[in-house]
Parts: sequence; C-alpha cells; structure tokens
Amino acid sequence: MLKVLAWRDTLLGGAEMSGCDVKAVRGYKNVTILDPYAVPSPISAGNDVNKIKGYPRAASFSGDDDDATYTADRLVREATEAWEKDLVFSPYYHDTGYVIAASKPENIEELRLSEGADKPGNGFEHLITAEDFRKTMPKGVLTGKFPQWEGWFKKQGCGWVHARKALMSAVAEAERLGVRICNGGPQGTVISLLWEEGDVRGARTADGIEHRADHTLLCAGANAPQLLDMKDQLRPTAWTLAHIKMTPEEVKLYKNLPVLFNVERGFFMEPDEENHELKICDEHPGYCNWPPHTNLSQPFAKHQIPLVSEHGLRTFLRECMPHLAERPFSFARICWCADTPDREFLICQHPEYKSLTLGVGGSGHGFMHIPTIGSYIVDCLEGKLEPRMAKVWRWRPETAVGRDWEDVQGRMGGSYKVLNFADYGEGEWTSIPEVNTTTAMMARL
Repeated sequence: MLKVLAWRDTLLGGAEMSGCDVKAVRGYKNVTILDPYAVPSPISAGNDVNKIKGYPRAASFSGDDDDATYTADRLVREATEAWEKDLVFSPYYHDTGYVIAASKPENIEELRLSEGADKPGNGFEHLITAEDFRKTMPKGVLTGKFPQWEGWFKKQGCGWVHARKALMSAVAEAERLGVRICNGGPQGTVISLLWEEGDVRGARTADGIEHRADHTLLCAGANAPQLLDMKDQLRPTAWTLAHIKMTPEEVKLYKNLPVLFNVERGFFMEPDEENHELKICDEHPGYCNWPPHTNLSQPFAKHQIPLVSEHGLRTFLRECMPHLAERPFSFARICWCADTPDREFLICQHPEYKSLTLGVGGSGHGFMHIPTIGSYIVDCLEGKLEPRMAKVWRWRPETAVGRDWEDVQGRMGGSYKVLNFADYGEGEWTSIPEVNTTTAMMARL
C-alpha cells in the first residue's frame, strides 16, 4: 500500500505495517491511502483469522545492542497496553495464554532463555511429558504423544488477536477521522512514485491519476521494492497456512484455548466462530519467489500452498492432534511480509527524497504493533522520533552489502532453509477445490 500524509496533502502508500494505525492521522486533514487490494489485502500477513500476541518482554533481533533492546522493550509494552485498553483494538484481543515449545535440545534451551521461562515472576509452568501438554487444554483437544516436545505454559498476559477484525476496526476508525481510502482496483494500484525536482511528490495509479502530496509515506510491505530501490534492505518473504472445518461441537470444545506454538513444528489457536474453521500454520524459515537470474523476491497471491508445507502441517497435527491430521483442508493460502537483514523495522526519511518517509520491514513481527507503530512513523515524518529508536530504524544499506538472501534469520522448522516458490511446479501444490477456496475467501472479506 502507498500512504500519503502531509500538512496539506498526505499520501499513504499501502495499508501494511502502519497503514491502518489511526494514530498516524494525528490531526492531518487531507490523508489518502492507496492500495491495490480491498482491505484486508489478500496477500497481507495481517489478513488472517488470528495472530499470536506474546507477553510484554524485550525481543530485539540485534543481539546485545542496547538501543535495539530499549526500542524493542518500549514497542512491545506500548503495543500490549494498546491491545488491552484501546477501544479500536481491545475487543479483538483474547488473553488466553500460550503454550510455547520446541523439540530439539538446543532449541528448547534457546526458548528457555529467550522467553525467560525459568525466571521467578514470569508465570511459566514447565511442560515435559505428553500428559503435561494435554492438561493445558480441555480433554479431547490435545490427543497426541508430543514426541521430544518440551516447553512452558503461561496462563495470562498473552494470547491471540483476531487480525482481520482488528484491521477492519482500524479502517473504520480511520474513515471516521476523514481518511480517504482508494483501493481494490486500478484506482488504488500504484504503478510508480512521482519523481520531480529530486524529490517524491506523490504517486501515479494504474488508472492514470496522479495523486500529489506534500508528504508521502511508503508502507507497502513486501511490494515496496517494486516502487523504490531499497538497496537490498528488504527481502519479501512468505509463510503458509491452512484451515480445517470443525463441527459446532468441536468449536465449543476448542473455545478460549491458549495458543499452542512449537517453534519447529507450527502453531494453532481456537477456531473461528463464524466459519467454524481451525487455522494451523507450519513453522519454517519462509519462502521467497526468485525467478531465474534475480535476487528480487516477487510477491503474488495464491490460495494454495506447496505440498511440502501440507506435509509440515500434517506432521504438526500428528504430534499434537492426530484426530485432525487427515482431515481435508477447507482453505489455504500464502501470506507475505518483508525482512530487513537484522529484522528491525525501517522507519526513516529517505536520505535522498526529503518528502518520502518509509514505514516498512515488518520482518514477521509487525502486526503486533499496529495499534501504535503509525505514531512513530509520523514522529519520523515530523522529525520528532526518539534518537535511540531513530538509530535502530535508520536507512542502513550497509547492513545489506553482500546479503545472504537464504539466511534463515533465526527461524526454525521445516527444512531449516529458505525455500523458493519458483522451484515448485503446478503438481507440487495443494488442490483445494476452487469452490471451497472462493467461498472461504468471500466469507473472510
């Protein structure tokens, strides 16, 4: 999405990481959002039934960097408060707790350290046996043997959010505040930025219209490299998910469950009450889409997933819920994000184009921050971003010199490799009946 914000005219390109944060409006009177898709976007990772919301702890991806740790701690605490108290978002947060686990000894140890699972006061219960895991949920939900699993259960202060409903609530609030949204066709499809006199003056859409603005915010997620040379700082990366139809009785049994997340296998949350579907995700370092002779991963929408991901999903189910492992998928899709080399956000004014502000680089953890991240992007636009945060989120092409495009960036599971969609032919994808896929998508939109 391209967003445009300005004192007089502000353009927001894309409704990705910050596009729907109503705090980004901040009193501006002429704000336009451009997006090629209707909200929620079918390629966005945020267009989902549910997302994990962890408990408030610092989660820097930059090692021992003090500024990154400070930034991560501030971000997560402010986002947690917003999910709990901001009426635009709080109805969609479910404080159900979560079960976090791993299978390999080295990953179990890393999880213990990163979660602070054995620190007094953090409220974790150690899970070692299959029965320990089964007892975290009502009888009949977890029926597996949990081979080699070890983990921890935190009963409160974390859980999940209904991602799609939260996005739609934010859009409704933005429209109430006077934001103009152009999306869902040529009128919202940005084909280029408007370059004039060494600056960006807005954007041109596929219908030929020039949208001029005093300030342009580029928050286009995985599509940003198609509009601006990002100097290899963004890698569009995708993940996979599927849904399984549940009976009304199963939906009742699975209501208010804690999240279950094995960092090597996958995760699930309670079923969607409206569609009676259980979402499951396989855990892996991600997919890119590299056509021959290029390092530029190119996003696309598809409501099927590679068979290798189906295998991963069913392996996960066999270990924790074998009674569902062979049930057919009712829906599946790929969803896109964009990784920076250090997985920190890229929120800065462009060094060459003074009227262009960037809000990209969600790096797999952007959605948690949608209630608050837009305010930081506008702080950046106004030159008010706190210096320590500005340092962490700066324009930093030096971090992408000689970038290893297949770097797993700390992610686990699957083949422990970044895979390439271009390697999979038509016979190597699921074939969920189109009628099911279409019906499911319409129900979600």
